[in-house]
Amino acid sequence: MNLELLNAIGTAVAEAGDAGAATAAEEMSGGSMIIYYAIQLAPMILIFVVFYFILIRPQRKKDKEAKEMLNNLKVGDNICTIGGIYAKIVSIKDDTLTIEIGKDKTQMIIARWAVRNVEQLSITNDAEQLI
Repeated sequence: MNLELLNAIGTAVAEAGDAGAATAAEEMSGGSMIIYYAIQLAPMILIFVVFYFILIRPQRKKDKEAKEMLNNLKVGDNICTIGGIYAKIVSIKDDTLTIEIGKDKTQMIIARWAVRNVEQLSITNDAEQLI
């Protein structure tokens, strides 16, 4: 609406013969177009910034920490798998781990990516050590 008004003023002034005022009106309409588009894009830019800081950045940080934890696994670490199995690492070979489970020291081979976290302390239940 304002754009049409500015264009009408510019053509009226140009018809009156004042070329300087006509160019000023045209520059103003070009400037108002930039402001119009900036106002239209501002909410989308704001939404992207909010998504980045609330969703993308924390997820990247979490993925980086998980990757670092998987790369730093060593023999003797007590782990918890994604299936909820608490075990001790017996050997590491490329992307597979051999783990011991329970009092009988039953051995299993699992994928490295199946480790949820490294436990700092051994797991005990009713004063009986599980690992």
